[in-house]
Amino acid sequence: MQRRGRVAVTPTRVEEIEAAVQAGGATLATPETADAIVWTSPADIEALRAVLGPQHRWVALPIAGVEQWLASGIIDDTRTWTCAKGVYAPGVAEHAAAMVLAGAKQLPAAARADEWGAAPVGRRLEHASTLVVGTGGIGRRVAALLAPFGSRVVGVNRHGRPVPEFERTHPADQLHDAATTADFLVLCCALTPRTRGLVGQELLDRLPPGGWVVNVARGGLVDTDALVRSLRSGHLGGAALDVTDPEPLPRDHPLWSFPNVLITPHIANPHDGIPWSAHLPELAAHIERNVRAYLSEGDLEGRVDGTEGY
Repeated sequence: MQRRGRVAVTPTRVEEIEAAVQAGGATLATPETADAIVWTSPADIEALRAVLGPQHRWVALPIAGVEQWLASGIIDDTRTWTCAKGVYAPGVAEHAAAMVLAGAKQLPAAARADEWGAAPVGRRLEHASTLVVGTGGIGRRVAALLAPFGSRVVGVNRHGRPVPEFERTHPADQLHDAATTADFLVLCCALTPRTRGLVGQELLDRLPPGGWVVNVARGGLVDTDALVRSLRSGHLGGAALDVTDPEPLPRDHPLWSFPNVLITPHIANPHDGIPWSAHLPELAAHIERNVRAYLSEGDLEGRVDGTEGY
């Protein structure tokens, strides 16, 4: 089917996204007459399913993590699906870097101390080793932010593909070996069947004594019970978590009780209820580039791979 270049921005009209679609060379249309959809709801899967038709050749999702969409079965191989991978990298990476710095300087314990001099002594980031799992947009931005502090930043991706921002990279099957020298383990990867529970007891035991776990990705990457055990034993220096499993974390969960644990309520991507509110210019630019690629039969950014799970 020849692409006509008619794109629906729905279910909510977003002026900046509509302008990006037009700047990319497409015509705005209704879902019924469009051959592509830019979906502007971060979670309404069934509403999208209700408007999808065989004429829709491309669907653009406004979020980066698509595990719930994949689990719903709506993402199929009859059309191209894209998500906003990398769009939210600046804000999330800043949060991750702040968490690494907070851990290095022992800020969680210092903030809870009720007398002068009660907090443990922090450390410098210079010469510390940071292991970033996931070398996509967020991971690369984290590496770029930490490098000026003198931290040795090493990456892990599926095949050990070199990435410029990292001193070196390891394939995923070498993660446990790479962890033995990691002062900070920073999780920036997608949650897939392959990565669920990635950080379990064995990996935590491989971290050097005093190592920190930082998670700005998905709570399911970490075996929470194993994390609690490693904190109780004193093996870990601490943990900084923007995401947890379960989420939200119950008020009586033991993670709240550790002075060396920093928990934020899934706010690494700052927004006011709309995920892209702090990254609208980046999202609009992403959509414009993808509209141009769609019309020219080129490669679209952020293609969703159902086999890989992201």
